[in-house]
Amino acid sequence: MSAPTTEPLETGRTLFQRRAWAGALRALRQADDAAPLESADLDRLAKSAYLSGHEPESIAAFTSAFQLDVDTDPRAAARTAFWLGFVLTQAGRWSEAGAWLERGSAVLDRAGLDGPERGLLLVPLGLQRAFSGDGEGSARLFARALDLGREHRDPDLLALARLGTGRAALMPGMATTAEAVAAVGHLDEVMLAVTAGEVTEMIAGLAYCAVIDACRILLDVRRAQEWTAALTRWCEDQPELVPYRGQCLVHRAQVLQLHGSWADAAVQARLARDRLSDPPGQAAAGDAWYQEGELHRLGGDWATAEEDYRRANTFGRQPQPGHALLLLASGQGAAAAGTIARILDETVDPFARPLLLAAQVTIAGALGDAAAVRSAADELVSLSGQRPCQYLAALAGHAVGAAALAEGDAASALPPLRAALSVWASLDAPYEQACTRELIGLACHVLADGAGAALELGSAEEMFTRLGAGPDAARVGALLRPEAAVPSSHPLSVRETEVLKLISAGLTNRAIATALHLSEKTVARHVGNILTKLDLPSRSAATAWAYEHGVIRAGAAPG
Repeated sequence: MSAPTTEPLETGRTLFQRRAWAGALRALRQADDAAPLESADLDRLAKSAYLSGHEPESIAAFTSAFQLDVDTDPRAAARTAFWLGFVLTQAGRWSEAGAWLERGSAVLDRAGLDGPERGLLLVPLGLQRAFSGDGEGSARLFARALDLGREHRDPDLLALARLGTGRAALMPGMATTAEAVAAVGHLDEVMLAVTAGEVTEMIAGLAYCAVIDACRILLDVRRAQEWTAALTRWCEDQPELVPYRGQCLVHRAQVLQLHGSWADAAVQARLARDRLSDPPGQAAAGDAWYQEGELHRLGGDWATAEEDYRRANTFGRQPQPGHALLLLASGQGAAAAGTIARILDETVDPFARPLLLAAQVTIAGALGDAAAVRSAADELVSLSGQRPCQYLAALAGHAVGAAALAEGDAASALPPLRAALSVWASLDAPYEQACTRELIGLACHVLADGAGAALELGSAEEMFTRLGAGPDAARVGALLRPEAAVPSSHPLSVRETEVLKLISAGLTNRAIATALHLSEKTVARHVGNILTKLDLPSRSAATAWAYEHGVIRAGAAPG
């Protein structure tokens, strides 16, 4: 066998070391074309291919490396089998991944070997046990993997074993709340290793995604923000890295939404949806569709949100509580209450209940069901008492205030609402701040503090408007200026008013044209006339105007 050409091979190795993945892949391909690579360089080629978004080529290169090593270097072959299982799992090819993991174990068995390679192969088995509900079996496998990692000082294995231990504890029914919170310590250990550069990039990317997802489950906003920022820096340091997979983009969209960067969140959610569509059938695509639905619902694009939630559901992602809140926004309060009650009856996982309970507070409050608001608030207080979590404490405080207000005790509503507002501000959560300010304003109004009510409601309206939350801004505007909610004369024609109502329902020009039996060109002209006559900059501004001026009743379905 002739030796690979020195120049492209050395270039490929150097670029791999510099984490220039696409360049390394090109150079190593060239070297392999000149003369077949040895297994160590095939490993570099395979990892460069994966990290630059070429999964089929990565799988092919890892397969070649395994075949070279299987009879001569069983440890290397077993580790390569693990990497094949890793890549195939990320691609959603579970059966093939399992077959490679079994093949790696067989190689070690034949050679009578154990070591860190055995530990790497145990981690996916531990996750399988966890997903099947076998907590004890999962814990044993992760403990064995962790022991092997410590014994052999293998950073990748240590990170994966700790990651598996921490994530398994957050699965429904796998641990008590206290045990699950304690398991977060394992995740912090993983992230210390990642940020110190101790683990390989493929493991680092997985760790970022898994830890941010754990923060989402725990409602640990500060950790989620910290690790999302670290993930962003990690990606920016590797310009040729294909952003570390669609699920991570979903998490980034969630953090951006929380902090009020809705336009940026929408971009990340779209990227996530596109990435998770190829290959098709990835369950995480449902999370991306749900996130897009949330942003469309909050922005008042209800028709698009309905479609997003439908698509999320087809991927097995329960579109709640977003869909229930969409039903409320579109005037279907009874349906919203029935939906959220059913979902809560089905949901026993204590980590999954808080956001559902918060939605029930909103829905029941809108319908005047004080008993339901109080029941949800009491449970949120109980859940908040079981673990330290600022976000959960703020949800509970908001709910307690809403319950007191619904029961007619406005004075008792103010202290928990102001406490919740303080937490939302510390978490930089502007939408949540605006929602709580709205309740504070209502409480002030009930207590005959007109100036205080105007101040709080004005701040809430300003926040909603700045975020692009048209329906919320219109609702608060109607509270501030009740005379504006009464239909009055305006410069729009009957047809333009019809078009405005459909714009407010979130319909596109094409959908409006279909609904009114017009051409798209005619609809576009009407939209332009509406914006010109009302001196407005955008469709979302026109939606807010429609609510404020009584063209559409706040809280009712447009149309």
